[in-house]
Amino acid sequence: MIIQLHHHPSPLHPILHLPKPLRTHRLRLPPAAAAAAAAGTSTSDSGLLFREKLLYLQSLDVDPGKALRHNPDFRCAPLSTLRAVESCLASFGIPRPSLGRILDMFPQLLTSDPDADLYPVFDFLLHEALIPFPDLPKSVLRCPRILVCSVDAQLRPALAFLRGFGFVGRHAITCQTSLLLVSSVEHTLLPKIEFLQSLGLDHGEVSRMAIRSPGLLTMSVENNMRPKAEFFLRDMRGSLAELKRFPQYFSFSLERKIRPRHRMLEEHGLEMPLPEMLKISDGEFTSRLIEMRLRRVDARG
Repeated sequence: MIIQLHHHPSPLHPILHLPKPLRTHRLRLPPAAAAAAAAGTSTSDSGLLFREKLLYLQSLDVDPGKALRHNPDFRCAPLSTLRAVESCLASFGIPRPSLGRILDMFPQLLTSDPDADLYPVFDFLLHEALIPFPDLPKSVLRCPRILVCSVDAQLRPALAFLRGFGFVGRHAITCQTSLLLVSSVEHTLLPKIEFLQSLGLDHGEVSRMAIRSPGLLTMSVENNMRPKAEFFLRDMRGSLAELKRFPQYFSFSLERKIRPRHRMLEEHGLEMPLPEMLKISDGEFTSRLIEMRLRRVDARG
């Protein structure tokens, strides 16, 4: 399958900010090497070539020490390999400042082969996941890990599972939900689905909840979903019907929002619909709480 590429020139380089480990000892090329680099040529001295690569990483705001620790192949790779990676990602609209952040997160990308490693991922996103070309940068920037995932072993099986689960038609995977593609079906997606079913929800109900709130499939069962579900069903005496209507409940902090707001309502003997209780700001919540208390006083009067 052939990708029709449209060249998007890289933006002008921003003012560079060196990584902290290098701010006090900035590498400097000798005048001859600097002139060669500026002219687009390279020197035959291996030490100077290595320094040239380190300076290139600095220009991207990538930590060279981290790059060497996590990708030893970087030491021997020619500078042209690094530039080929930048050129490939820039052609798909990844801006240079973001490129540096991605390469710092995943140094293995520095020595990747665009033809074997990167273009297949973009081909998959375009022609199988059907992400429109202008949305590709959003998919990558929301989840850079997608660039280091195997199409055959990870992305394609995840897409097939998600489509079978209900992410089709107007609910199809988009640049906003493509981060789900990096999730292991067996170790990440299925445990969330099975936990929600263990609460008493059927497969169709869980599917509709996940489509309304895709973040459900990325949450930790033990650290997030289970304690929130137990608090809602036991302490708040909520119902599964409420969770089905408002699955976004699981995205709110239990300690910073759910528990304290429930406690304030309970102290005053008041109730509030779950979405109204959680979606509004702290100030608005306080205002509504006061308003509800005043209305109750007026009703008694």
